[in-house]
Amino acid sequence: MGQNGFYVHPSSIVDTTTIGTGTTIWAFVHIMPNVLIGANCNICDHCFIESRVKIGDNVTLKSGIYIWSGVEIDNNVFLGPNVVFTNDLRPRSKNKNYQLTPTFLREGASIGANSTILAGITIGRYAMTGIGSVVTRDVKDYALVYGNPAKQYGWVDEIGEKLSANEEGEWRSADGKRSYRETEAGLILV
Repeated sequence: MGQNGFYVHPSSIVDTTTIGTGTTIWAFVHIMPNVLIGANCNICDHCFIESRVKIGDNVTLKSGIYIWSGVEIDNNVFLGPNVVFTNDLRPRSKNKNYQLTPTFLREGASIGANSTILAGITIGRYAMTGIGSVVTRDVKDYALVYGNPAKQYGWVDEIGEKLSANEEGEWRSADGKRSYRETEAGLILV
């Protein structure tokens, strides 16, 4: 770790000063000014982070991810290699008056490699997208989605294990220690 409590590889360009303790920024990363990065994050090679992005604590960004203004990432989120974000629903070259459309990734979400995330959606707490998913609508808490367009195919727990239904209409973890109840927003721990 450097004297500021975080590590930046010498080949990277880091123009923000708000980086949490224990964060590592690896080779060929470019981070613009006014980016907030939490503690204990791991930002792998060849990532670009545009101004006004917010990243929580314990976030992992694998290689080849570009994150545009308007994306907010909560704590403990995992982004697989080459995840793609957008922030403009009607892009045109040289349009300086575009409307920024915010995107939110909630606590503990995991985004599979090569997933594409449409601007303006929210991916819920502990939700998971499969590799190569094209996510075009909000994803509920604990939902497992995949495909093009991504559809829900089940529920997962905090560690990513699939849940199964029990006789009482609740969802149970594979080890049987946790139960979840379905709500409009997704699952909640009972």
